Amino acid sequence: MAAPSADAREQFIVSIRADEARARLAAEQGDLPQAARFIIAALDGERRMAATGPQVLQLIKPRG
Repeated sequence: MAAPSADAREQFIVSIRADEARARLAAEQGDLPQAARFIIAALDGERRMAATGPQVLQLIKPRG
């Protein structure tokens, strides 16, 4: 069974790819404002996905 963070990352990847495909389709149809909204949504998904992994501060151990 995959870890919850791995499942969350997979869901983000699916969502990001869908937003990118919608952005491409909207751009091909000439609807640039809608394409821009989908691009923003994909970028937001990438930002959220990055936050699901281990945080750098959690990996640094203080010197004793």
